[in-house]
Amino acid sequence: MINKEIQAWFRRLATAVVAPLAASRVTPNMLTVVGLLLSLVTGAVIALGYLSIGGALLLIAGIFDLFDGALARVTGKVSAFGAFFDSTLDRIAEAGIGLGLLVYYSIHHSASGTTLLYLVIVGSLMISYARARAEGLHIECKVGLMARPERVIALAIGLLLGPAIMLWALALLAITTWGTVLQRIVHVWQETDGAEKLNAPHAPLWKRKRATSS
Repeated sequence: MINKEIQAWFRRLATAVVAPLAASRVTPNMLTVVGLLLSLVTGAVIALGYLSIGGALLLIAGIFDLFDGALARVTGKVSAFGAFFDSTLDRIAEAGIGLGLLVYYSIHHSASGTTLLYLVIVGSLMISYARARAEGLHIECKVGLMARPERVIALAIGLLLGPAIMLWALALLAITTWGTVLQRIVHVWQETDGAEKLNAPHAPLWKRKRATSS
C-alpha cells in the first residue's frame, strides 16, 4: 500500500537520523531490542485502557523498526542474523500489542473486539508465514495491501481516535490482512504453477518433493 517512493523517502530520513550513532557503541540489534521493549510497554498501556497513549507509543516503536535497519546499512553491519533477529522480534512485538488489546477487550466484555482482534492476529501471522515460506522456496513475496508498516499505522490511528474507531480499524485490518494472505497465495501460485515440469531433473528441490509426495 505504501509505494516505493514513500518507502525510499522514509529510509533516507531514518539513515540521516541514525547517522550520528554510527560512531557510537550502539548496534542495530540494540535498537531492535529497544523497539521490542517499547512495543511491550505499549501493550501494557493499552491493557490499562489508555488507548490514545498506546497509539502514540506504537508509532514511536514503529520508528525504531526503521532505525535498526538504517543503522545496519550506515555501519555496514547488515547480516543474515540481524534480519532474522529483527523479523523474530517483530512477531513478538505484534503478539505483545495483541495481548494488550485482548486484555482490554476482555475487561470490557467486548465479543466483537475480541473476535476481530483474533482475526487480525492470525491474519498478521499468516502474512509473515506466507512470505517466509515463499522465500524458503526462493520466491520473493512482498505483495499485498497490509504489510507490517501499514498494519502498525492503521492500528495506531485506531488507537489514537478512541474505542469506537478502534473497532472499525480492527474490522478494516481483519479484511485487509486476510486479503493480503490471499494475494500472496495467488502470487506464489502464479510464480510456480507450470513454470517447470515437476519431474524434470533440473527442477527446484521443492518441486521434486511435491511431485514425489502427490
